[in-house]
This record gives sequence, C-alpha cells and structure tokens, in this order.
Amino acid sequence: MATVKGCNLPDDLLYDVENHIWFKELGDGTVRVGMTAVATAMAGKLVAYTPKGVGKDVKAGKSCATVESGKWVGPAKVAAAGSVVAINEALAATPSIANADPYGEGWLIILKPEDWDSVKGGLVAGTQVAGPYEAKMTADGFAGCG
Repeated sequence: MATVKGCNLPDDLLYDVENHIWFKELGDGTVRVGMTAVATAMAGKLVAYTPKGVGKDVKAGKSCATVESGKWVGPAKVAAAGSVVAINEALAATPSIANADPYGEGWLIILKPEDWDSVKGGLVAGTQVAGPYEAKMTADGFAGCG
C-alpha cells in the first residue's frame, strides 16, 4: 500500500486522482466506487451522503453522490458513465464511516459502467499512484492526512 503524506492508498484499487475517487472491480461487470482517504481528510468529518438512486444513470465526469462535511459540500464525480446498481445504506445512516474506513465500509455506490475498458485506461493503478497523488496534494496545498 502506498502512503503519501500520511494518506493510505491501497494497491488493489484504481484511482481518479483529480477527483479523489477510487474504483474496485468486483468481477461481475460492476465496480465499487468510493472517496480516497485524501478526499475524506480534506473534507473533514462527513455529515451527509446523498447518492443517486439505484437504477439511475450517471454520466462520465458527473456526480454519483453529494457529500457534505462541516466545511464542504460537493459532488463525488465518477470517471465512468453507467447505472447505479447499489448504494451504501450504512453510509447514508452514518456518513462519518467514510472518514474511518474510506476503502472498506465507507464506499459510495456500485456502478455498472457502460464502457469500463476505455475508462479503466485513464485511471491510475494503486501500485503507480504515489507519484501522481503526491503531485496533486502539493499542487492543492494539502499537507496530508492525520
């Protein structure tokens, strides 16, 4: 696992570094989507999570959910177009789960992407993410997690 400025970035995920989103292929044509530890650290304690509903379509580069903390409200943008097949009900009940466990219990949605192979090529593998993430954090003036 890569650790950049105190932020963990698991090797087995794919990353959209610009939008602080991770993807995990589930082996059935769907992907689990979540926010990185960087995103949750930047936002602070999450207080609300409002996902697109199951069966709703999401366009590439658009929001799959709105997340809110005490200092930030914004979209969780996904790189892949597709249909929402599941939402994290536990996260809706307790949004701060994403702060405590962004790569496990704190996932956002499960998406059935339309053209995953083309999107996947534009994502950064977890084994290669340290350099791009360090550059992004430096450019954004973010000191790190913890």
